[in-house]
Amino acid sequence: MNTRRDFLQKMGASALMLQLSSISAFADAPEEIKQPYEGRVLRVAIMGLGGYGTRVAEAMKACTKAKLVGVISGTPSKVKDWQTKYNIPETNCYHYENFDQVKNNPDIDAIYVTTPNALHHSQVIRIAKAGKHAICEKPMALNAKEGQEMVDACKKANVKLLVGYRMHFEPRTLEVIRMRNAGDFGKIMFFQGQCGFKIGDPTQWRLNKTLAGGGSMMDIGIYAINGARYMVGEEPIWVTAQETKTDPVKFKEGVDETIQFQLGFPSGAVASCLSSYNINHLDRFFMSGDKGFAEMQPSTGYGPIKGRTHQGELTQPITTHQTVQMDEMATIIFEDKKPVVPVNGEEGLKDLKIIDAIYEAVKTGKQVKLFA
Repeated sequence: MNTRRDFLQKMGASALMLQLSSISAFADAPEEIKQPYEGRVLRVAIMGLGGYGTRVAEAMKACTKAKLVGVISGTPSKVKDWQTKYNIPETNCYHYENFDQVKNNPDIDAIYVTTPNALHHSQVIRIAKAGKHAICEKPMALNAKEGQEMVDACKKANVKLLVGYRMHFEPRTLEVIRMRNAGDFGKIMFFQGQCGFKIGDPTQWRLNKTLAGGGSMMDIGIYAINGARYMVGEEPIWVTAQETKTDPVKFKEGVDETIQFQLGFPSGAVASCLSSYNINHLDRFFMSGDKGFAEMQPSTGYGPIKGRTHQGELTQPITTHQTVQMDEMATIIFEDKKPVVPVNGEEGLKDLKIIDAIYEAVKTGKQVKLFA
């Protein structure tokens, strides 16, 4: 019969073996605890403290590589509110007339422009002259001529010009691009991009030709243009377009309500797209190849992006787009990282050239050549 001592010895040995086993298992387990980021942090001032500027500011709270440190606004009360909310020092607060003085402020690395479209051109050029990196919301400018001048100014000043293409960092979008590059869809034949909603306040700047440079095309149509390019993986060589306007009071001369446009690509793929300020529930991309398809709906909204392919549902992580964008832009600026889809000024310029061509095609009724 086993004695109590034998029993305790066996129990002790078992416990020791279990402990050693646990230690061994722990040693072999992959490291799951992320180390804190110790690299350089991009210090950002936001110019334009409206709805989108606020969205970016809130998203940046979760950034590890970028930090909101300054504001630029024409409304003193907004500056005060942001100072309190985001703990921004007085020395990092500017208004539109004096923000050139940021050149003497070593505590700001980059300025994110979220003002109305017509202001982007002059503001980015002033930022470049002040020696700061520029991040600009899309569309980068009112037309390709302005866009080229912005690219040139930033190159001359040796600063980066990046455009707020948040979808270029969105995980499910990147998965579709990866699948296309891997040949999972085969030869791409067709893309469809639908972007639209019924716009509200008729007095807002987006319906002001002088400030917006157009209508739905400048605001949401650019998503279909950009999406066609990054999903098909080519640059279009021609465009045709047609405009429909049912409310000329709300959508005055030069402010487009609805535009349908078609793109042709060198491989023979075609795209059929729609941009509207008067049709709700339009946020869908569809792409078809001879081996499979991809469908995303919502495709460009603030989230979550949803989609499926012929292989099943897209299940990549849901992210806050602006948080990922700003962290990624920090690595682009400081480490010269090359993203899967560019977000530089040249990328923004390509979209502006297509927008110019779409408006020309609407006006003339003819097919307009691109990137010849």
